[in-house]
Amino acid sequence: MPLDALLDFWQRDADTAPNLVAWRTLPPRPARTLPFPDGLPAPLSQALIASGIHSLYAHQLEAWTATQQNQNIILSTGTASGKTLAYNLPVFAKLLQDENARALYLFPTKALTQDQFSNLQSLVSSLQSQFSNYQLPITQSPTPAIYDGDTPSSSRATIRNTARLLLTNPDMLHTGILPHHTNWLEFFSNLKYVVIDEAHTYRGVFGSHVANVIRRLKRVANFYGAKPQFILASATIGNPQELAEKLIEEPVTLIDDDGSARGPRHFLIYNPPLVDKSLGLRKSSLLESVRLTQDLLKNDIQSVVFARSRRSVEIILTYLQQNQSPVSSPELPITNYSSQIRGYRSGYLPSQRREIEKGLRNGSVKTVVATNALELGIDIGGLGAALLVGYPGSVASARQQAGRAGRGLESAVSVMVASANPIDQFLAHHPEYFFERSPEQALVNPDHLLILLEHLRCAMFELPFKKGEGFGSLSGTTIDEFLHFLLSNGEAHLSDQKYFWMADQYPAANISLRSASPQSVVLQIMLDDRPQTIGIVDGESAAWMAHPGAIYLHEAQQYFVEKLDLEERVARLKPFASDYYTEPLQQTEVELLSESAHEVVRGGDKRWGELQITNYTKGFRKRRWYTHETLGEEPLDLPPSELQTTGYWLSLSEATVASLREAGAWTNDPNDYGPEWSKIRERVRRRDQFTCQVCGVVESSRQHDAHHKIPFRAFASREEANRLENLITLCPACHRKAEQNVRIKSGLAGLAYVLGNLAPLFLMCDSGDLGRHIEPLENRTFDQPTVALYDSVPAGIGFSEKLFEMHEELVARALELVSACPCADGCPSCVGPGGENGGGGKPEALEILQRLVVGT
Repeated sequence: MPLDALLDFWQRDADTAPNLVAWRTLPPRPARTLPFPDGLPAPLSQALIASGIHSLYAHQLEAWTATQQNQNIILSTGTASGKTLAYNLPVFAKLLQDENARALYLFPTKALTQDQFSNLQSLVSSLQSQFSNYQLPITQSPTPAIYDGDTPSSSRATIRNTARLLLTNPDMLHTGILPHHTNWLEFFSNLKYVVIDEAHTYRGVFGSHVANVIRRLKRVANFYGAKPQFILASATIGNPQELAEKLIEEPVTLIDDDGSARGPRHFLIYNPPLVDKSLGLRKSSLLESVRLTQDLLKNDIQSVVFARSRRSVEIILTYLQQNQSPVSSPELPITNYSSQIRGYRSGYLPSQRREIEKGLRNGSVKTVVATNALELGIDIGGLGAALLVGYPGSVASARQQAGRAGRGLESAVSVMVASANPIDQFLAHHPEYFFERSPEQALVNPDHLLILLEHLRCAMFELPFKKGEGFGSLSGTTIDEFLHFLLSNGEAHLSDQKYFWMADQYPAANISLRSASPQSVVLQIMLDDRPQTIGIVDGESAAWMAHPGAIYLHEAQQYFVEKLDLEERVARLKPFASDYYTEPLQQTEVELLSESAHEVVRGGDKRWGELQITNYTKGFRKRRWYTHETLGEEPLDLPPSELQTTGYWLSLSEATVASLREAGAWTNDPNDYGPEWSKIRERVRRRDQFTCQVCGVVESSRQHDAHHKIPFRAFASREEANRLENLITLCPACHRKAEQNVRIKSGLAGLAYVLGNLAPLFLMCDSGDLGRHIEPLENRTFDQPTVALYDSVPAGIGFSEKLFEMHEELVARALELVSACPCADGCPSCVGPGGENGGGGKPEALEILQRLVVGT
């Protein structure tokens, strides 16, 4: 077999074998099947037999039994384990038994909706072929219909009146169905089942919004006399039952005993070789992935390559199609595979996607390079290999992507190529997180104040609230308080013990399910002299994402931000082709509002509470694509953005700081340049004729600075450090750049770096969902040196509270990661790099972590 031959080659290949840091093989697993249950309608069982299905997997039968006992269920079994059939059976049975019954299927994306629609049509076709045998009218067929933003206006009225099985997404349910529920009277009156597929995607802000959309759905259904039963399906995560019960606020039965068959599955973790051990620099994960993918191509193994970004997809695609990378096996001929290699990401037309999916199923496409758009349950058949270019952000996603490899009982391989990111390196050294358990907790907070208020507005528009009426699990008393707030704002009117919506517009139109910010900034370009909206960003992010001069990426297109109008909440953009990207230069201030929890821990104190974060975007830096070379910096004059949120912070005790100071592992104390420093500084400036020695600017109202060429802390004594030949006159702007270049990173900064990068492994969130801040000296906010991690969402979503609870595991894993890193003094894979000529602070960070974990 080609795959077995390639795996054997990789084990012998000098360029590959030494870098395979984990190789786990799951043995083949026979299917555990059982006969169809007695209650399954005969036309349905015959349709299954006609489709080649003669029995059910154990978990499918368990799901059937639970639903027939009126239980809500969540299926949490492996990829391609038959979850779709498990939820289709009870729905189709109900639709066959009750000709008035209706069902609603929710999918997170339109692409997945289209894919599942095709699968449903196949089942319906098989079912209808049995109708004549059982004298059933064709009107009793559970015909599916899609209702989303792409549904033609001409078809919508028919679908509203006749659809029995409706497929949509949460966004369309939120804006296009619930606000117009009076047009859906027949549908909501007879709603029996709600299926929520890919439930693990409903987490964080998005999940908290969706939980409120489901509250509204249940409220509208209840108004029409219906109480639907819920079936959820999820990838493997740490808390599927808890997540399901948070989403629907009802008891849920967990079904996770996978009875499906599986062939041998190989999972490899490949860590690119070090090219500079002291700096911790490794070969490019992207280029190493290209090399391994070419091996798969040459061995005729159909594969999917998952990249983290749209840009990475296009780069890998270019390398593969042009065959620019060296190959592992020189004995194999070089072939042009361009026609067999395709990309798959957002921005491609639906017709292109369907063509690629069809090519994967029929074998004409050998390799597809994709973003996570292919991760969800789109039917592309079982492939021979899946290659993950970097950790995809969550163990659940990694397992989903790896699960794309595997066709029945045939062998399959999944390879994760680790990047330099700390999480990737942690997993390279701790592969048990993939193989033995999922540490991730999918968190939602439906009662998040800003999100809740937005959906109360929507719910009140849909149906007036009776005084004392609850909303989901919230009591009538609590809801009355919120409604009274909306009343005082003039958004509601109280009449006859009912709260009515007062505004002209329906509120759902202005509420994004992807953001907790009540105010957004619209991104517009001019097209044919008319403004056209291409997207939105939340108000808190506008200053750093869409500031004047920023390069903004949208659907693989670059845009130059010409103007940001925060009053009108509009950013003006123009299409732009540049060889650089921009990154904001930010300054953060943190103010403690309240403390909710406090515990003394090894080495200090951990706390959780409310924080006020003030971000100043002072300017931006231009960096060249690919080389990341700094091309320059430009100042900005923008108002600060404020974020009131929740945070977890760790403060080092006085004893710990004293111990670190005694060990020479504490560099956060202010530099003491000595009593003669002002005179030395004056002599340096006079020597250099009060002129910046880099840009030539002469002093004006503000004095120039005297800068240490070799960092002050690199010397044993200040006399050595302050020698005139080690000092140079720089203007403030050049001084700032020079300090960035030669800074010595403190252990506290290194601690913040590793904790902030490692935390998403446990929270099932993106690194951008957390902010981090260090206070190296005691001040009015924190009375000791402190590292703070906070939710980047107004009012918080629960991430920081979870970090407070799991503090001990977080710091223990951080110590393992930093200890195992081979670099000498810090690198992107552990505590972060220092400046080009500075130190990375790794020894200090290790000393701090030792005291936090071991206590000595």
